[in-house]
Amino acid sequence: MTITFWGVRGSIPAPGTETVRYGGNTTCISVETDDGQLIILDGGTGIFRLSQTLLKRLPVSCSVFITHTHWDHIQGLAFFTPLFIPGNRIQIYGAFDPISGRSIKDVLSGQMDYSYFPVRQYELSAEIHYMTLQERQTVEIGQAKVTTILMNHPVLNFGYKIECGGKSIFFTGDNEPLYNIYGPGDDFHQEYESLISSKNAMLMDFIRGIDVLIADSTYTAGEYPAKKGWGHGTFDSCIAMAKEAGAKALYFTHHEPLRNDDDLDAIQRQLRERYPAGAGMPSFAIAYEGLQILL
Repeated sequence: MTITFWGVRGSIPAPGTETVRYGGNTTCISVETDDGQLIILDGGTGIFRLSQTLLKRLPVSCSVFITHTHWDHIQGLAFFTPLFIPGNRIQIYGAFDPISGRSIKDVLSGQMDYSYFPVRQYELSAEIHYMTLQERQTVEIGQAKVTTILMNHPVLNFGYKIECGGKSIFFTGDNEPLYNIYGPGDDFHQEYESLISSKNAMLMDFIRGIDVLIADSTYTAGEYPAKKGWGHGTFDSCIAMAKEAGAKALYFTHHEPLRNDDDLDAIQRQLRERYPAGAGMPSFAIAYEGLQILL
């Protein structure tokens, strides 16, 4: 499998001279399998750059898995050029909206309402299919298997595990480590603590031994207390997750939009000082646009 990062920012695109090395587009990752299947994780603004490369290989057949439908993960989807070309086949997967009960198709059609976009969903020329997924559902894409698990974010957010040819990848989407919302003296503290332990154990079983972990590391440990409850992880929490799961390699993504290239370089140096290579420590790196990983 070949993993390519097309967008690594969170919340809002961050173009400019200070983000050229890591990139300013929001989340989009492609995975090409050994049997030629194209799997796309999220449709942030990075998907537009991906779409331009696909014009050289028409007709396009691909599967787009949306972790969740916050703007930064879908705002490039309407500009995914293959959607406008007859003969292309695109399958789009994602969760339903728990508030309205709308399917993934209905949620995504909202951003192509005529008030926001000049082309409506029904006017797209490609063959487009939608599937609303449930937790622990597995979708077979050629020789690959893509399986969902719910993560912790202020909307239904699926983490996706992709398995193919004996190799495995897990992308968290947006995820904040679970924490107890009750104080030690509160009635439900111990019960909630048990729920957290159970959920964490399920996640570790799900991703244990993963070859590549791609994780939401929006904040530093120092920044996190002011952002608690916003639904994002830290560099340190991602390293802890990777170590506990026995992941072989960890890539940090969903970079804070105010963080420039020099900031990210400095964070990587600090992390390497705090977490030197050794037994039980996965390799890790900060993801950047254009980074390719061959499994």
